[in-house]
Amino acid sequence: MSDEPLAFQPPKTGIMSRAARGSAWTALSFVAAQGFRLGSNLILTRLLFPEAFGIMALVTVLLVGLTLFSDMGVGPAIMQSKRGDEADFLDTAWTIQIARGVILWLAACGLAYPAALFYDQPMIAWLLPVASLSLLFAGFEPTRVDTANRHLLLGRLTVLDLVATLIGIIVMLVLAAVTRSVWALALGGVVTAALRLALLTLMMPGHRNRLRWEKAAGSELLNFGFWIFLSSVCGFLVSQGDRAVLGKFLSIDGLGIYNIGAFLAMFPIMLGSAVTARILIPIYREHDDAAGQAAHARLVRLRFFLTGGLICCLCFLSLAGPFIVELLYDHRYASAGGVMVAISAVQMIAVVSLTYDQAALARGDSRGFFIVSLAKASLQTLGFLIGALYLGLAGALLGQAIGMLLYFPVIAHLAARHKVWDMRHDLLYLALALALGVLALWVNWDHVALLVPGSGGGFHGGGGI
Repeated sequence: MSDEPLAFQPPKTGIMSRAARGSAWTALSFVAAQGFRLGSNLILTRLLFPEAFGIMALVTVLLVGLTLFSDMGVGPAIMQSKRGDEADFLDTAWTIQIARGVILWLAACGLAYPAALFYDQPMIAWLLPVASLSLLFAGFEPTRVDTANRHLLLGRLTVLDLVATLIGIIVMLVLAAVTRSVWALALGGVVTAALRLALLTLMMPGHRNRLRWEKAAGSELLNFGFWIFLSSVCGFLVSQGDRAVLGKFLSIDGLGIYNIGAFLAMFPIMLGSAVTARILIPIYREHDDAAGQAAHARLVRLRFFLTGGLICCLCFLSLAGPFIVELLYDHRYASAGGVMVAISAVQMIAVVSLTYDQAALARGDSRGFFIVSLAKASLQTLGFLIGALYLGLAGALLGQAIGMLLYFPVIAHLAARHKVWDMRHDLLYLALALALGVLALWVNWDHVALLVPGSGGGFHGGGGI
């Protein structure tokens, strides 16, 4: 609680010291939050049916889609800008953020009925307007959050995040026990967002925002944000494209089972993304060519440690996936074990290049960030669709893996342009990821085979999957 972000007063400790503490806080926050969610998930699967998780997965896809399709990159802009500690800049950013939150909620209300018709799930028409209130609350969050991220002073922010998450989960469990309805999942997210807003507003130190529009700040934010907006559209395809596609072609209970397996398998990649998003922009911002060989060596060690740790975690999940699912869930969710194996194997490839794209944002190159995001989204989505048409869910994940391999030259080019590419790191870890992925698929082939059409694994539906 001692590391408070002080407006207009840069921290006195070194960037790598703050990065180490920031990484620890981020990891602690993520592990604790995911632990809370896993515990609640185990209870919820006994209170609700797989269909509830399938419907909520579709609502979540729509919410994430709205969020990413309107992302103007306010947070990264504050983190990388030379004006990131100025009151006028922060107030202008907050004003943009509020306007976006209001527009998002109105858009969700307008999208609810068409989405219900498209997915043939009438409940979505009622769930989406309520669940999207979380987007409205998020728009009012103070920029003190971004100041904390900018200076890697994350202690208080982490604690407040965890408090909001824990209370929201408790409310969700109580509602699930009383209603035995998918409404518990939707309302739990809204309560968490409202609590987070209240806690951050009342307890985060730093500049107190007010509505303001400064033309120069607005111009900088919108120019930077244009490419972030386009990148976020691509980010939607990367993070939610699988569920968006499968939601149309899988049965709703099959989607619910898939979502359980994906939830477990994505722990490491989500942790890695959270850490890199918070610590790498400040590190890259303060380490340029003048930083010297010692700073470069520290970055190399950080990248090796992060990638190696994530691959080890994913390897464990890919080997032990069926056992973990059998231990934690009842027989209705048994097919999630094969999903967990396959997704973990695929994600081992993805983590190899995880640390590169933030270098573009740190240097203000939002256009370069968009180009690599577009390449990643296009290749992975195309691979997913083609694989699904021929080999069902198993083929979709195989196609996604091939897309990730084709993406490597693109991200390597960006990294080389910003002088952060490490060929030794990439070759070593890519070879290791492929070898461990093949091993996991071989060991658990009986479970992975259930993802193939006609196997009886529960992943049935129309449209060729």
